[in-house]
Amino acid sequence: MGIPERKQKEKERRRQQILVAAKRVFSEKGFTKATIEEIAKSAELSSGTLYLYFRNKEELWVSLSLRVLQYLLMRLEHIDDGLEPPEKLRALKEVLYDVYEFDPSVAINMFHLQSSDILKNLSPEMLSEITGLTRQALDKISGIFQEGIREGSFVDRHPVALTDIVWGMFSGVVLWENSKNLLNRERDYLRPTLELAFELLERGVRKGS
Repeated sequence: MGIPERKQKEKERRRQQILVAAKRVFSEKGFTKATIEEIAKSAELSSGTLYLYFRNKEELWVSLSLRVLQYLLMRLEHIDDGLEPPEKLRALKEVLYDVYEFDPSVAINMFHLQSSDILKNLSPEMLSEITGLTRQALDKISGIFQEGIREGSFVDRHPVALTDIVWGMFSGVVLWENSKNLLNRERDYLRPTLELAFELLERGVRKGS
């Protein structure tokens, strides 16, 4: 391995070190109360070194969400093309639940990101990356509805609107059930609530239902 390769490997290792620390501090204190200085201390680095990798706290927060979006896109791409649209819709339910299980705290942060001003403080490169991944994932979901409408198994409604409903339903269920779980950690209704939500959704979009 040459010097450039070693430097690149070290750079990526340090970047991951910072992200691990950021996740830990954000989980403990939340985005608002967490500081760059605390994250740097947790990563055993100086604040100056951290700024070489991320220009602000917002970019650290969003970088954690990128990993979840990448996993979502990968799982969507592996939904079996041979399935009928209603079966793909049921497979989508499993994908979304798996994405939440992949990293619950970051998934919740990602949903909060949708309704915040954090995106305004990102570099053009990072904003482009997160919007690109989001667009690709939503296009995959929209494709399921497009196919169902084309084949006559789903009602003829705009696939983008149906996709927005799915995403809003998923994020809403996760955030609401998480807020309830903070009050009573012995009960976790996320899975059955998501099952019911998709059951009702499928009834609504199936033609002739």
